[in-house]
Amino acid sequence: MLTTRIIVALVLVVVLSGLRIAQEYQRGVVFRLGRYRGLRGPGLYWIIPLGIERAVTIDIRTRTVSAERQETITRDSVTVKVNAVIWYHIVDAGKSVIAVSDAAAAVYQLALTSLRNIIGQHDLDEVLQERNSIAAASTRWGIELERFEMKDVELPEAMQQVMAMQAEAIREKRARIIKAEAELEASRKLGDAAEQMANNPVAVELRRMQMVTEVGAENNSTTVLMIPSDFVTLARSFSQYLSEHAPPKS
Repeated sequence: MLTTRIIVALVLVVVLSGLRIAQEYQRGVVFRLGRYRGLRGPGLYWIIPLGIERAVTIDIRTRTVSAERQETITRDSVTVKVNAVIWYHIVDAGKSVIAVSDAAAAVYQLALTSLRNIIGQHDLDEVLQERNSIAAASTRWGIELERFEMKDVELPEAMQQVMAMQAEAIREKRARIIKAEAELEASRKLGDAAEQMANNPVAVELRRMQMVTEVGAENNSTTVLMIPSDFVTLARSFSQYLSEHAPPKS
């Protein structure tokens, strides 16, 4: 009877030793006698004890890798120092264990080499726009890259001065264009106003009276002499008549 109890207790201990618990963000990669059998979890699961089955727990949460500063040359021969950050998570826990020995170290080294390649194959203006070069290489490891961002780009001081001068020139160009467009628009409006007043002499008189009102509202000692526009027209006609009937010079 005692022997039976001992055997039952041993069997119970062996069975309980095969219980495993995987958190919601974990998956268990199970190997049986060295061969991949599948995934387990999340929650409570059981594997054959005594070394017949082995479970490797994998965290599938998003991880962040900060690539160390890399000094390299862009395609347009600009030396830059760049820091990058990569966010990734494991989508296939089995591949992340079978296809690569250390997924985290592999992704880190891949980020370093890809960062140099991206910078070397593009101009300075294009560096921040190229972020998809790593994705194809890492999916075969069961890893999905969420984002690959340049954290800091350090330029030489001489290049910073050149870029500042370029930005200032662009701003000055825009200001001149806006000023020229405003002057063009104003000239068109003045032309329309002059044509409108030429066709309607009363408008000229109204405008003159408005100007007199504006001058008087300033409380100054300006003396305004009003001359009817008919005098100006008469003087112009008289001058034209004299020029037409002037005796020829000998």
